[in-house]
Amino acid sequence: MVAQSKLGQVFNHQNWVHAVSGAAGGCIAMSTFYPLDTVRSRLQLEESGEVRSTKQVIKEIVLGEGFQSLYRGLAPVLQSLCISNFVYFYTFHALKAVTSNGSRAQQSALKDLLLGSIAGIINVFTTTPFWVVNTRLRMRNVAGTSDEVNKHYKSLFQGLRYVAKTEGVAGLWSGTIPSLMLVSNPALQFMMYELLKRNIQIFTGNEVGSLGYFLIGAIAKAFATVLTYPLQLVQTKQRHRTRQAANVASTSQQAGKQQTPSMFELMVSILQHQGIGGLFRGLEAKILQTVLTAALMFMAYEKIASFVKLLLKRNA
Repeated sequence: MVAQSKLGQVFNHQNWVHAVSGAAGGCIAMSTFYPLDTVRSRLQLEESGEVRSTKQVIKEIVLGEGFQSLYRGLAPVLQSLCISNFVYFYTFHALKAVTSNGSRAQQSALKDLLLGSIAGIINVFTTTPFWVVNTRLRMRNVAGTSDEVNKHYKSLFQGLRYVAKTEGVAGLWSGTIPSLMLVSNPALQFMMYELLKRNIQIFTGNEVGSLGYFLIGAIAKAFATVLTYPLQLVQTKQRHRTRQAANVASTSQQAGKQQTPSMFELMVSILQHQGIGGLFRGLEAKILQTVLTAALMFMAYEKIASFVKLLLKRNA
């Protein structure tokens, strides 16, 4: 009987509402601020040279490749983001329902951090292949990108087939180790978001408004991004197989080690060639993009979830 009750909480319609709202909110936010994510990817994948501002990179892309290049790879990113957000929001709220038994008093920041971490681990193993291909797709036809990427990465599913064929199953989960460590990013984000939302509701005695959700989401994401950025940088380099990653892999192979460079090896290489600043290359664009995207996502998510719940209540 208890097992059936717990199973019912896992497959509760409320979890579906949260998952669909999270997926929709994420797609709305990403579509709005996608050019900033394009800039972030370019800056993270640069091997050396002068550190440029977000404004400079946007200007270079528009003048050199055309305005549409700011939105290169948007469709597969939205496909992947929709799947990823659905999995994460569903898992997080299902775990929350199972462990809280509907009692708000049992909620805490530490518990949210733990549940967010578990949801993140499940999400990583489920959706990493999509993000591996996405990282390469968005660099198609960009100066310095290999002919292999330009030729074989024309869509998300074509890219998935090509990686599986040429690199094996392991290639589809390239960058999984830093991804698992980066589980801390959404976990910290959700912990801070839930903590701020809970305390504001207690302090004011009212529901948080649209602007409140936007600001809470922005603060939560900025907090998580600054703490985990070097890991995100290394993850991007591993997934795209940058020249730096290839050089480290070549050195490792000569030394009789595995061909794929480890996260630690890449970090050491970045520090040797670019200094400590190299670990934070592209942070400005990342902060700008993730904070605005997360803020809009949480605001849209809360509003969509409230609207859907209201509709279900009326039709009940």
